[in-house]
Amino acid sequence: MSETFRALLVTKTDDGQKSEIVDFNEADLMEGDVSVDIAASTINFKDGLALTGASPIIRKPALIPGIDFSGTVTASDNPNFKPGDKVVLNGWGVGEGHHGGYAEKARVKGDWLVKLPEGLSLEQAMAIGTAGYTAMLSVLGLEKQGVKPGDGDVLVTGAAGGVGSVAIALLSKLGYRVLASTGRASEADYLKSLGAAEIIDRAELSEKGKPLGKERWAAAVDAVGSHTLANVLAQTAYGGTVTACGLAQGPDLPATVMPFILRGVKLIGIDSVMAPKAAREEAWARLAKDLDLKKLDAMTTKAGLGDLPKLAGDILAGKVRGRMVIDVKA
Repeated sequence: MSETFRALLVTKTDDGQKSEIVDFNEADLMEGDVSVDIAASTINFKDGLALTGASPIIRKPALIPGIDFSGTVTASDNPNFKPGDKVVLNGWGVGEGHHGGYAEKARVKGDWLVKLPEGLSLEQAMAIGTAGYTAMLSVLGLEKQGVKPGDGDVLVTGAAGGVGSVAIALLSKLGYRVLASTGRASEADYLKSLGAAEIIDRAELSEKGKPLGKERWAAAVDAVGSHTLANVLAQTAYGGTVTACGLAQGPDLPATVMPFILRGVKLIGIDSVMAPKAAREEAWARLAKDLDLKKLDAMTTKAGLGDLPKLAGDILAGKVRGRMVIDVKA
């Protein structure tokens, strides 16, 4: 007989959707060549959209959400993995069209997994999670465009969120002077503890602005989109680079071509969901090397499966600070 395990299941209903913790049958997991005993998951902005139904993230009538997890391989038909391997998964449509990380077990394609780098625990991997892995991809995006610490300030928008918090910690350790944009003035001390040199009020960037403004930063990591990204571009210095990885304010980009054709500003898109394995392995190796784990611990709080419905609303409302580890056994 197949074993059952605890999982948070979201089911579509006539008037929306419902979520409940259920005993899920292992035989009902989806196709995959690697089985994993999940240690932890986390909650990202996309998870908030999925759990609340605010956006049609979930594409199945019933699905276990959670776009990432860490855990230990228990069975494998994939030559790259064996029982006992510690692994991390981010994206690939897991938690959208394939059962995800809000459960005690998973079955997935081995090609979706990355082996946990030495120096990181399974819990730390989910303290990083998709948000932190995306932050690292964003920093790598700046580096690959030649942005160096001596070039000038680097702005991070949505600074108190998961992507922003990890981006600040990474950039500051790498020697960049970081400006942190947030709408939560009460988080100033927290952001400075992560390495931010200066705090900028979100209101300076969140409304419609000029096509071109004063040059204020050499580069930026933006997780917000919409008017914020437009204003970030308009105030980026000549030859600067902006990486875009989120849409917390919105998916639109009400900008002009002025920053591109008059200042040679570069806008680099960052995709964490379908990034090739080599990019993932590079990002996770750099996280193990360049992220201050004491700062990671300071930005991390813990919760259980039963806390997820409330956390989903909180993260969409901008009330979740830093990173949240979900103990799927709790």
